[in-house]
Amino acid sequence: MKINDLATTNRLLLILVIPVAFYILQVLSFIFIPLMFAIFIALLFTPMMRWMKKRKWPHFVSLIAVICILVLTFFSVIKVVQLSGKEIQAGKNEIFEKLDDKVENLVTPFSDVLGLEQANNQSTIKNILESEKVSEAFFQNFQITFTLVRHTVVNILMTLFFLILLLAGSMNFNDILRSTMSRGKTQSVKTFVKVERSISEFLKVKIFVSLLTGLAFGIIAWSLGISFPIFWGLFAFVVNFIQMVGSIIATIVATLFAFIELEAPGAILAALLLFTGAQVLFGSIMEPIWMGKSFSINIIVVLVMLMFWGFLWGVPGLILAIPLTVLMKTIMGEFEGTKKLAQLMS
Repeated sequence: MKINDLATTNRLLLILVIPVAFYILQVLSFIFIPLMFAIFIALLFTPMMRWMKKRKWPHFVSLIAVICILVLTFFSVIKVVQLSGKEIQAGKNEIFEKLDDKVENLVTPFSDVLGLEQANNQSTIKNILESEKVSEAFFQNFQITFTLVRHTVVNILMTLFFLILLLAGSMNFNDILRSTMSRGKTQSVKTFVKVERSISEFLKVKIFVSLLTGLAFGIIAWSLGISFPIFWGLFAFVVNFIQMVGSIIATIVATLFAFIELEAPGAILAALLLFTGAQVLFGSIMEPIWMGKSFSINIIVVLVMLMFWGFLWGVPGLILAIPLTVLMKTIMGEFEGTKKLAQLMS
């Protein structure tokens, strides 16, 4: 077979393999989603594990230290969620009354379409929830909500399982590469180490930026007298991991709540400007500076990857889209055959 024919055959095989690979990723998403989360979390602790190893710490001591940090982080998040819940529980009646007044002004012109019956001295929101159309839609989506919660719990447990395996060294790719590659092929080991460090650095910057954004949202909400500042800080921190879309969602939702609670138009406008300013400062100015050129990704590539991974894996795909894109870009940048593709993604 001629060389040209062989190259053509390889391209055709690649075209056939790619759809099959994507199909497998979707069918086995219950395995790949928690595995990807576990890998990225493990990469955050790789420098710390390596630091302990250089100082001759026993491996089980290093593993216990990392597990303690994870447990402490988990319970800290739970504590913040509990504080947010207590805030909401304490101020729910006042917020409900303000929300009811706003909703009444908005839905009264559309009461016939929603199937609402106007009743004196009765909550507009209660009328909406008790309407036949809304109740039917709620019960139809209850099963979907229950399934989503169940899948979330399963994904968390599987992520913890994979994470423990990775941290325990059962999947230490660095050692595997060093033991299987000959001395003349150390480039693969160097490439792996570079990719590992690059992804770890990217995740650290992303977490730090999300943390600053969450703190800014909480402080803005507290300074303007918006209820539940802890909740808004936590909400902004979480959704900010969804590139581009998350920052928009956080700003819109927080501003809508400010519209419900605040009466003065100036205060509502200030909330909109401050929330937007925080996102612009940390997401559009500081994050690119801290990330550097090595992590810069074209806006079109970001949108395409968000749509692709969101379609493939849903909400977890939206969260994993950018880390996976950075991973692919870093790997492609290490090989001559794909270096141009990596440059096009920048």
